[in-house]
Amino acid sequence: MDERRSRRERRGGAGSAGRDPGGSAGSGPEAPLPGGAPLHPATPGPANARWREMLASEPTVLADGAMGTMLFSAGLQFGDPPEVWNLTQPEIVRRIHRGYLEAGSRIIMTNTFGGNRLRLSLHGLERRVAELNQTAAVLLRAEVASAGGRALVAGDIGPSGAILAPTGTLDYEEAVDVFAEQAAALVAGGVDLIWIETMSDLAEIRAAIEGVRRASADIALVTTMTFDTRGRTMMGVTPERAVMALAEWGADAIGGNCGNGPDELVRVVTRMRAVAPTATLVAKSNAGMPELVDMRAVYRSAPSEMAIQARSMRDAGAAIVGGCCGTTPEHLLAMADLLLG
Repeated sequence: MDERRSRRERRGGAGSAGRDPGGSAGSGPEAPLPGGAPLHPATPGPANARWREMLASEPTVLADGAMGTMLFSAGLQFGDPPEVWNLTQPEIVRRIHRGYLEAGSRIIMTNTFGGNRLRLSLHGLERRVAELNQTAAVLLRAEVASAGGRALVAGDIGPSGAILAPTGTLDYEEAVDVFAEQAAALVAGGVDLIWIETMSDLAEIRAAIEGVRRASADIALVTTMTFDTRGRTMMGVTPERAVMALAEWGADAIGGNCGNGPDELVRVVTRMRAVAPTATLVAKSNAGMPELVDMRAVYRSAPSEMAIQARSMRDAGAAIVGGCCGTTPEHLLAMADLLLG
């Protein structure tokens, strides 16, 4: 399976952030969100200048596609940590980045989805957070430079791998520290922005945002959550609630990724746009509903189909469009031809 699904199977701000902008309350549908430090939008400055220039100059920005799908096709084994390949197979990681750059992607994400110490501890790698994340950023920066330097390097941060209290056992402050450690390593490696993705819990994504802001007060920040067929995340968060909370917490771009296919994500973007018409929205869908074949997830949506769906996402209001699990450089090339050609 792709890294996001395989890992899932293994395992708010004060005041108005604790209320439900979308009609339900809490990190799931009921529980109140934790407090923590106040969260504010980043002040425009050198740390986010390239991000602002890109959004101002390009009506639709093409992001990249799946990393895990490509690594599995290159020989990564189910259950192995993809982040180790930054050290052991750097040329393969760079080749994957190169494929998306050649397809026209302007935002490329580091191979660090599970690069926090909680997930890495499953493999005895919790002391190598800085090494793995900085190396990933350096690899991607080198590949972007080789391609002319026009694309942005996005530091990829996925879920912690644990469930926050009171539903789970992970303390909010510990979660903030976990995310801050990873974000600091990515910033030290030279990323242009941080991309927090595949989240289902508003409390956890708030902890991730707070962690990023401890590492850098001004770096650009993209945040995406994963919604299912009911139009909610696994923890019951609606698109309306997500976009309003994340905007309040200072995210520069907000949207959805992963999920069961592009049709669902078009609806998510439409619902977000209805309540947040000025937000910069993001859509990064899987290549259809996954099917399990020989213990691997297989995605059936062809590049031409994904391109048509990408246009629908753009028309629904997404300013940044890319692919998630199952998408390849071929998918992104087809999307670029239709969106940007």
